[in-house]
Amino acid sequence: MDTKRLPKPGSRMIAHRGLSGLETENTCAAFVAAGNRSYYGVETDVHVSADGAYIIFHDDNTLRVGGEDHVVEETDAATLRAMTLLDRDGGEKTRADLKIPLLREYIRVCRKYDKESVLELKNPMAPGAIAGIVEEIRQEDWLERVIFISFSHENLVELRRLLPRQRLQFLTGDPANEALLQRLEPWGLDLDIYYKSLTQEGLELMHSRGIQVNCWTVDDPADGERLASWGVDFITSNILE
Repeated sequence: MDTKRLPKPGSRMIAHRGLSGLETENTCAAFVAAGNRSYYGVETDVHVSADGAYIIFHDDNTLRVGGEDHVVEETDAATLRAMTLLDRDGGEKTRADLKIPLLREYIRVCRKYDKESVLELKNPMAPGAIAGIVEEIRQEDWLERVIFISFSHENLVELRRLLPRQRLQFLTGDPANEALLQRLEPWGLDLDIYYKSLTQEGLELMHSRGIQVNCWTVDDPADGERLASWGVDFITSNILE
């Protein structure tokens, strides 16, 4: 098993949920697999558990990846952390290393392998929770190496209030047009867009306004090569390197 390599990517490559094309998504195994390769950054997702822990997981519910039915934000961290997740090979719980990480564990893997952290705040969060995430990363001395992303515009506005110079990307599937600029420019946001929603003209518009563009989730080499040839700044992928 290995990645699919773009011959001349040009764009900076981001490992989606870690190297989730090879390892169970959002586990330390996936983060280490990305760390051992040429990726610029490692993307992941963070929730707040019922008892206020910062939990690395994508879905709102653990059933798909863990085989057990827990709502992440209604469950305490100890219960979530006790689970063993399903291996991508055969969907069995045969590996003790496939656990749900905490935020600081993800950050420490990125720091060890010198990878940018691309951190998605999954759901709308209270200002106190956002401040806590920022402080935990600051304590790890890694804040300058983090790009925050979110579908929640309010999360990003709060982050901008706390961090005037931080790299922030607004996640969307909407077209890259003048209307979208109204959500980006007042808060100094870059763009993380579903790749099928991006046109070359839209990319040029964003670049003309000084906005960097990340595309998710690009797994076909032909799509990756096309986007790289346009000059997309980042490509987020499960498997392309």
